[in-house]
Amino acid sequence: MISMQNILERFIRYVKIDTQSDPKNPAFPSTEKQWVLARLLEQELLDLGLSEVHLSEQCYLTATLPSNVDHVVPVVGFVAHIDTSPDFSGNNVNPLIHRNYDGGNIVLNADRQIILDATYFEDIQQYKGQTIITTDGTTLLGADDKAGITEIVSAMEYLINNPEVKHGKIRICFTPDEEVGKGAHQFDVDHFGAHWAYTMDGSQIGELEYENFNAAKATVTVKGINVHPGYAKHKMINAITISQQFINGLPSHEVPELTEGQEGFYHLHNLTGDIEKTTLEYIIRDHDIEKFKERKETMFSLVSSLNKKMGKEIFSIDIEDQYFNMKEKIAPVMHIVNIAAEAMKKENINPIYKAIRGGTDGSQLSFMGLPCPNIFAGGHNFHGKYEYVPLESIVKATKVIINIAEITANKYQ
Repeated sequence: MISMQNILERFIRYVKIDTQSDPKNPAFPSTEKQWVLARLLEQELLDLGLSEVHLSEQCYLTATLPSNVDHVVPVVGFVAHIDTSPDFSGNNVNPLIHRNYDGGNIVLNADRQIILDATYFEDIQQYKGQTIITTDGTTLLGADDKAGITEIVSAMEYLINNPEVKHGKIRICFTPDEEVGKGAHQFDVDHFGAHWAYTMDGSQIGELEYENFNAAKATVTVKGINVHPGYAKHKMINAITISQQFINGLPSHEVPELTEGQEGFYHLHNLTGDIEKTTLEYIIRDHDIEKFKERKETMFSLVSSLNKKMGKEIFSIDIEDQYFNMKEKIAPVMHIVNIAAEAMKKENINPIYKAIRGGTDGSQLSFMGLPCPNIFAGGHNFHGKYEYVPLESIVKATKVIINIAEITANKYQ
């Protein structure tokens, strides 16, 4: 039987370790502190009795649970990421545990009057009566993706302790730097040796995803000319104010806060600079590959037209593709999605098929030759102080992993 208390203690232990990645650091991994959790997990996997436990020089931690059946079964992998988002503090995480949640608001921090409003974050009301784990209002929680790590480790522990549950060879991997888009960059697919895998990195219970955004990042640089403001007429070019022309040149309604489902967007997430140089940092997202290409072309064309208007090269842009929609690679092997759906239904979970409005390691891994749908990890409101996860969702996800292993072994007898 799965121990909820052991799972809770494991999750709390993991989230208290600060593992934020750093998008500004080109090193890999981007922060040294990711190694702290990686080494803790390495020892834990060894103590559990997994084989081929290996922590690479790039901070990829892999391990194997050998098959306990005498017939050939495809090797299935499970993947989660070690790092947490750089967008909000992950230092000194102090998780709060709210047992038998009553369906109302949750006070995260009374001194600062920080409240998780159940009418604003209405999804939480579906977990009435359950144990909710939240932040204390000063940091993120880190359920993205330490819930996923907890689920994978707990499932491996259960399978080791319950050999009557039949399964083929299972490979697991914990990756660094997923939150900064580099989680799969140095992943050795051949060494991993799985026929397919699942990232445990989704949100609410039941999510089963095999489609995600096509993604790129764009950096727009605006060059200005600074002169004394008293003598600036027809001389000064203020890069800060001129940059507004680029911002206004994009469709104002195609932004994250006004889109949903499979609607794409342009997202200005950082603006820095002064009169002589201002930098705009965007991410570009769309599920449709042709629309994705059109979005990039729109930005190039806007730069060209603004420079023509200004009569000089004021604007420049650099666009870098980040990842692509994994649906192209999953569609030919939909049986792996069906196995996950069957594993959920065994726990009375209705699969929620939805296109990810983001990306996971699985999107890149699928294009690297490892088909990799995404399964719920259970958390909500990632990357901020209102993040929470029901303990029961972590337990259910753990059971889904176990079921996938057992179903796969049975299907290939």
